[in-house]
Amino acid sequence: MKKEQSPLSIFLIFLRFGLLAWGGPVAQIAMIREDLVNKKHWITPEKFRRVLAVYQALPGPEAHELCVYFGMIRGGRLCGFLAGLGFMLPGLLFMLVLSWAYISFGASVLLPLFVGIAPAVTALIMRAAHRIGSHLLKGASLWVAAIVSVLLTLSGVHFLWVFIACAAWQSLWAAGRKHLSAGVLVVASLAAFAVTILLPVSSDSLSGGGGLLVEGLKAGLLSFGGAYTAIPFLQNSMVNVYPGITQQVFLDGIALGSVIPAPLIIFGTYLGYVTNGLAGALLMTLGIFLPAFAFTLLGHSYLEKIIENRALHGALDGVSAAVAGLLALTAFDIFRLVVTDWPQAVLFAAALTALYLIDKSWVIPLVILICGLLGFVLPIS
Repeated sequence: MKKEQSPLSIFLIFLRFGLLAWGGPVAQIAMIREDLVNKKHWITPEKFRRVLAVYQALPGPEAHELCVYFGMIRGGRLCGFLAGLGFMLPGLLFMLVLSWAYISFGASVLLPLFVGIAPAVTALIMRAAHRIGSHLLKGASLWVAAIVSVLLTLSGVHFLWVFIACAAWQSLWAAGRKHLSAGVLVVASLAAFAVTILLPVSSDSLSGGGGLLVEGLKAGLLSFGGAYTAIPFLQNSMVNVYPGITQQVFLDGIALGSVIPAPLIIFGTYLGYVTNGLAGALLMTLGIFLPAFAFTLLGHSYLEKIIENRALHGALDGVSAAVAGLLALTAFDIFRLVVTDWPQAVLFAAALTALYLIDKSWVIPLVILICGLLGFVLPIS
């Protein structure tokens, strides 16, 4: 019979994980698996693999969702909530402090630092687009979905219609109806394009009136395949739309999120802070992490059954492929805007090389810091 943990002990266990959450989701998940599966034997390795597969098929930060899951199985929903809170709290507090410092000093004193960081962040997004794409795009049909998502997006089609077209295509393909899926993809793509032309729909109107809470929910619900996949959606709906969010400010937030122990998605907290101070930061954070809590606290037992549905699995794969295509498109768009002269090109190339050659959790903050310091000495415009 499993031994339940007290709420305080659960909170402290996952608070420690939050303080050590460097290096992105792979390192975070490995840390959780080593401690709770290999050492403490809370669940078997086989069960862990099945649970992880469920969360990898869903949007949101997998490491945070795993923490909520482990807390719930040891002490019920209250402990699940406290586990998720403990894991996210250090990153939230670090990001609030950095956001305050950025607003107070960044624009004037630290501008050269962040100008130097921009090429490094661009390299980071490029590497993420490649790795996420190579992980998600397993098979010709998923490559087709990714390419279609890029083409429809370039044509101005809203991402929700892109998702519908790609989900329909892959769902039928996975069910063995390959000839039908091709026709459905063509019809769905043409319909999506026609709807966009005839009935222009803004991101705000489809998201229930907009607002920072909705932007946070967008990041939490659309980040298939990792936190980096939230970047296209937040960039599209917030840059040059919300007060204070320029392209440079947006990239600076990704940099800040990359140098603290937290899921990268926490950079949404910074965007909320820049827009509307502490209240905006908390609204964005609530939206980002609410789905990650809800998936487990309200429905994990059902999720494992639902994910076994082959048609639904195909639809999720289609959406994931579409998101991978959007991330690649965003990466090239950011590259075009950021790397405009030779010093930036040199920093970008050096950062990209280091990120590919050195597979260590400390390489990301180190590369960002070095490029930032070089921003003070190189003639970067």
